[in-house]
Amino acid sequence: PPGTGKTLIGKAIASNIKATFFNISASSLTSKWIGEGEKMVRTLFTLAGCLQPAVIFIDEIDSILSARKSEGEHEASRRLKTEMLVQIEGCDPSCSERRLLIVGATNRPEELDEAARRRMPKQLYIPLPCGDSRRTMVENGLRQVSWRLTPQDLDKVVAKTDGYSGSDMSHLIQEACQFPVRDALSSAREESDVARLSEGDLRPVVIKDFARASRAQRATVSPEEVRRYEDYNAKHGSVIGSALDDQADADDDW
Repeated sequence: PPGTGKTLIGKAIASNIKATFFNISASSLTSKWIGEGEKMVRTLFTLAGCLQPAVIFIDEIDSILSARKSEGEHEASRRLKTEMLVQIEGCDPSCSERRLLIVGATNRPEELDEAARRRMPKQLYIPLPCGDSRRTMVENGLRQVSWRLTPQDLDKVVAKTDGYSGSDMSHLIQEACQFPVRDALSSAREESDVARLSEGDLRPVVIKDFARASRAQRATVSPEEVRRYEDYNAKHGSVIGSALDDQADADDDW
């Protein structure tokens, strides 16, 4: 879903394997001149090969590698997709000749071309943050400010933010932190009082601020959209790590 930190995961991958990171979007590879798009794709992979190991992160990959259509699609778009697929074909992080890892992020996985899915076999679902994750986000987001929340208050914030994405939580916390500032500004009688305000003059963030902030920042991902992602993940998603062991019993009939 949107706002779950998919771009940050791509950067974390490059950082952990000490690789060169390329952050690519559709605008980076398109041109008004026919034929320039394919050249830029070829140049990208050539440069990444010179700087290998490298991670090429393609944000909103469905905008580049959407399903090809027999009618209504411009020739330049088809040629760009074909060149991209040809270049991805030879990428293998374990290969000494072309150590390139391709990572794509999309909110519309069902719109990807089948050839792109075959070349990028690992399809990982990044779900909305769970309750423990949302609690950690609140605690980390308030680290730089004064706050007064009991464990029960934190539980209430976690319960009320069910269905929030990571981006929604970030905006909610920022909005809640603004209320002590606004209250201090409204209580200042003159402009000189505002200029003398310091961090110590601000009251701590309390549960009431989150209640007020929740009216301005609501969940941006609908339950219907979440179910659509979960259905797609059940059909096409990859199972990795310890989850493979959890499904071992279910595969005994093989």
